[in-house]
Amino acid sequence: MVPGDEELDLKKLAKISQNKKVEMLHLKDLEKTTGYIRGGCSPIGMKKNFPTYIDLSAQDFDTILVSAGKRGVQIELAPEDLISVVAGTMADITV
Repeated sequence: MVPGDEELDLKKLAKISQNKKVEMLHLKDLEKTTGYIRGGCSPIGMKKNFPTYIDLSAQDFDTILVSAGKRGVQIELAPEDLISVVAGTMADITV
């Protein structure tokens, strides 16, 4: 997860996740894979528990907003609560 005004660094994410290469999920596979539609994809409640990486910048805020699983609906929570809920990892993953 990266802030909306930032860009994911795929090379950093690959290194952090111990993969040779990572890529974004193709839009046509999004709903089938996650159970969510474009604009509503959330790390909370996916069909399958995928590893969740959260950019370090989330620590700069008392609370952050993440998708609630439906386009236009968000959940506000503390970054540490999100990490706990999704067993997430904080890492430097932006360009």
